[in-house]
Amino acid sequence: MNVYSYIMDKLKNEKMHMGLIDPDEQEPIKAGGIAAELELAGSDAIMVGGSTGLDSKNVYLTIKEIKRKVSIPVIIFPTSAGSLSPNADAIYFMSMLNSQDREKIIGEQLKGAPIVKEMGIEPISMAYLIVEPGMTVGEVGNADMISRDDISTAVHYSLAAQYLGMKLVYLESGSGAPEPVPNDMISAVSSETDIPLVVGGGISDVNQALSVAESGADIIVTGTLIEEAKDIKRRIEGLISKIKEL
Repeated sequence: MNVYSYIMDKLKNEKMHMGLIDPDEQEPIKAGGIAAELELAGSDAIMVGGSTGLDSKNVYLTIKEIKRKVSIPVIIFPTSAGSLSPNADAIYFMSMLNSQDREKIIGEQLKGAPIVKEMGIEPISMAYLIVEPGMTVGEVGNADMISRDDISTAVHYSLAAQYLGMKLVYLESGSGAPEPVPNDMISAVSSETDIPLVVGGGISDVNQALSVAESGADIIVTGTLIEEAKDIKRRIEGLISKIKEL
């Protein structure tokens, strides 16, 4: 499967939902069960990654169990070059463009590129932009975070990503953020760029997901919501069905 083609084909007809599973938050078998519930709820892909505590072994074992349970694509959402695994369907080969740390912009990518090639994983280039409050990922990534009212900077970064040839742009307010990326920022980036827009962080209910999607996000990512849900399928399927009705 070419995952990028899968994404672009899906987006011709509907918005997408991707569930983020952090290997550091549960054992691989439980991660597989979570992924199965996400697929039943209508999720389009499983992202595997987190801000801290990852290595190639726990990523590999987590993906192994997930792939035993689901048929939808499994995409690595990497922390570093040391958290890659050959059994994923694709990897977001991403650069945190607003980091103040060269390693997050291009250093880890230099280390990871030959590993991705050797493993034969499909790379999908993506700009990763951290919006206030940023939470753990903002701290770990040493991000020069985009202020919530600084719409022009978000647009300029996103346009730069498009002109550099990146295939996706991701606006991230951070896992567990009290609220998502502002709707007017999402709308501005969506209207000024031509590549799919991914939005994650702080999306804790159906209304927030719907608002983010209506503002122009093409792909909605939820992570903390999944971790906190007691009945994942029941909690997520309404959210997914609503955004796909747009």
